Amino acid sequence: MGASTVGELVAALRALEIDGGLEIVLVVDGSPDNSLDVCKDLAALPGAPVTVMSLSRNFGEHNAVMAGLSKARGAYTITMDDDLQNPPAEVRRLFEHTRDGGYDAVYTYYAEKQHAAWRNWGSRFTNWCADRLIDKPPGLYLSSFRCLSAFLRERIVASYEGPFPYVDGLVFQVTQNVGRLQVHHLPRNEGQSNYTLRRLLRLWLAMFLNFSVMPLRLATLFGLGFGALGAAAAVITIVEAIISDQPPQGWASLMVAVLVLAGVQLVVIGVIGEYLGSMFLAVNRKPQYLVREVFRRGAEGLDVERPRVDTRAAGQPHREPSESET
Repeated sequence: MGASTVGELVAALRALEIDGGLEIVLVVDGSPDNSLDVCKDLAALPGAPVTVMSLSRNFGEHNAVMAGLSKARGAYTITMDDDLQNPPAEVRRLFEHTRDGGYDAVYTYYAEKQHAAWRNWGSRFTNWCADRLIDKPPGLYLSSFRCLSAFLRERIVASYEGPFPYVDGLVFQVTQNVGRLQVHHLPRNEGQSNYTLRRLLRLWLAMFLNFSVMPLRLATLFGLGFGALGAAAAVITIVEAIISDQPPQGWASLMVAVLVLAGVQLVVIGVIGEYLGSMFLAVNRKPQYLVREVFRRGAEGLDVERPRVDTRAAGQPHREPSESET
């Protein structure tokens, strides 16, 4: 919901002097306000070209980023939110740092984040998990304000067509040539973040389940650990029954052990079920995103493109309509 800020963002980006010029791609992912109308008006104005992609519904942040990457054409692509917490003036610094350093990607980080405390804790936990689940260089902060080279962008778009993209996981599947740059982070002036705890959890699960088999290995370790504990307890029980005059009473401890083991089994089954669910949705070609319309400034006003086939569905590569379909 960036109708109140996207105009200021686009004006600031158009005012930048970038070697070779720039193109702005705006992805409207089912916003309930009038963001689409505002973006269309911006695309019709003179200045750096603006492409507006209207998705059929809200597919999630990383799905929307993948849609934008599919339309980007420059030698470098910068992804950023429309809330102005990342100053547009930092765009040039980020681009030049990536270009001059020869990086495939550069992530930004902040001396102080202007988010709510629970968002900051969630980000730290996500980065801690990413250090262990994906091939992320230790200490690198994963920010949505990042710069990608054309080489990396094209391979990310081509390599993953599933319904649960995690852009940072895709980056590190392609390259380790990644840099970092400290930038300013400003307080949010208007509105509130669309990120809820539920959406952050979904994003975390996308990384946890779709880009690592670590959960399955942890489930195996849990099974081996509790199996060894059960074997040791069985040995102790047998020895106690042999050397003791009375058989062990142990009903309460037995029930506790049964409940604990049943809980562990349900957790392991749940993890396996999440993997199977992701595979099921991928096999059934749940779309990564669906583009309703694309708007660009043309010679006689705003040109509108309505793609007949513009999905990124698992197992269904993007293609243009054939002559028989037109």
